[in-house]
Amino acid sequence: MTQLKKSILQAAVQGKLISQDPADEPASALLVRIRAERKKFEKTGKIKKDPKATIIYRAPRDGEDAPHTFYERLANGTVRDITEEIPFAIPESWEWARLKSLCTKIGSGSTPTGGRTVYKNSGIKFIRSQNVYNDGLLLDNVAYIPESINQRRLGSFVYANDILLNITGASIGRCAIVPDNFGGANINQHVMIIRLCDPGINSLIHAVLISGYIQNLIMGVQVGVSREGLSATKLMEFLIPLPPLAEQHRIVARLKELLARAAVCDAAEKKLTALDAAFPARLKKSILRAAVQGKLISQDPADEPASALLVRIRAERKKLEKTGKIKKDPKATIIYRAPRDGEDAPHTFYERLANGTVRDITDEIPFAIPESWEWARLGDVFNVIMGQSPDGKSVSESMHGIEFHQGKVFFGTSIIAKSNQTTAEPTKIAPAGSVLLCVRAPVGKVNMTDRELCIGRGLCAIQPLAGISVNFIFRLLEAYENIFIKQATGTTFIAVTGEVVKKQLFPLPPLAEQHRIVQRIEELLARVHTLDVGKT
Repeated sequence: MTQLKKSILQAAVQGKLISQDPADEPASALLVRIRAERKKFEKTGKIKKDPKATIIYRAPRDGEDAPHTFYERLANGTVRDITEEIPFAIPESWEWARLKSLCTKIGSGSTPTGGRTVYKNSGIKFIRSQNVYNDGLLLDNVAYIPESINQRRLGSFVYANDILLNITGASIGRCAIVPDNFGGANINQHVMIIRLCDPGINSLIHAVLISGYIQNLIMGVQVGVSREGLSATKLMEFLIPLPPLAEQHRIVARLKELLARAAVCDAAEKKLTALDAAFPARLKKSILRAAVQGKLISQDPADEPASALLVRIRAERKKLEKTGKIKKDPKATIIYRAPRDGEDAPHTFYERLANGTVRDITDEIPFAIPESWEWARLGDVFNVIMGQSPDGKSVSESMHGIEFHQGKVFFGTSIIAKSNQTTAEPTKIAPAGSVLLCVRAPVGKVNMTDRELCIGRGLCAIQPLAGISVNFIFRLLEAYENIFIKQATGTTFIAVTGEVVKKQLFPLPPLAEQHRIVQRIEELLARVHTLDVGKT
């Protein structure tokens, strides 16, 4: 419950929500009628006489402005001063009463032998704590019990106008009024029935029960070691502030109006809070998106173009392939563009495959990039190393061997932290200065490594060539997280394949521009972090 709702309810139960009307019949007269009604029920045997029934009254202290002294007369005639128990002042026309003095029943139910196995798809509704909410009963998942079981539990049968209160578990204190057209039900041991002598005061008593005053009492008198719980004995003794009946109707009407407004304010606040919480993450995504599209900084015509960088990358790949350090990719391609008719017309993009075939891939290009940039496949520009888990027997915490990572458990903000596992029989090695990409759920998460690691099936390493900025690749792949997520498949394990990673199109800026982009990203993300920290 929000603070605004709490304040409204607390003002209501203290007589501060609306002004009092001297013409109202005082609450003392209402209490006289309620006591008379209880006696009728006792005489007819519908309820047992309470041997501990009490009457609370007040007497003025010396001096007109002095607070009252409150007394409680017990059933045996003894009178005791309970002034110290009174939690707050109430108007002159109001009265204090024990909850039990207003009720014909306060009691919980029980779960039938067999529990869920006896529940049916129809029959008598069986109310559990998950059905009871402050704004009413939620019956979407209500259980049913057969009439035969209900007949053995008539003491916990629920009627229209009963108040139901959750007395155990995380939902303790939730409270609902049973509507007129309800049709009856039964309850389990986690729910308490509060049946009032006068159903006309239901709405006011419900407001008192869900107020911060009573909720704090509930939390303060719970019993049970292993689970939260509120006993009927404790609940009966709660002090209830009782306004005149006419004032109750005005309070309830005003509450309905103000709580409806509060709900609108709460919804708006939640939406604003959600937007506020999401803003730094969205801003980061916008920054990264602008960076990989060449919109974060201006281009410098003096920069060596990315096409020259690609020539060096291909030359380095050939050297590494010849020395056996990386495998030759039989599916390597080269992407190039050709201008269409007219100076301002967009380019046509072509891809030359390893067998010499050329195909038009213009429709695959996701966005425009600057003239000095190039499009390429990840596998053509980087050394992509798919992880492979070593023999489980070789993995230990002995710290002898090479550090082993199966997934993102030790991912940091940018550099992966040290694992507590090593292997003496490494399979796939991620070189220092490479980017680690999660290829199993959570797909798309990235980190960098500043040391050699053995990587399992949950990761792949992307090793830059020809001096490409590892920090730029890290930020590029951060921006691509959702792209990899969309391409993930599988039922047991959601994952992306090595083929998907290698075939991913990405934009390559000139080398000098890569460093400037990274510098600008870091500056902007530092400001975003300041915004995020400022909220806490």
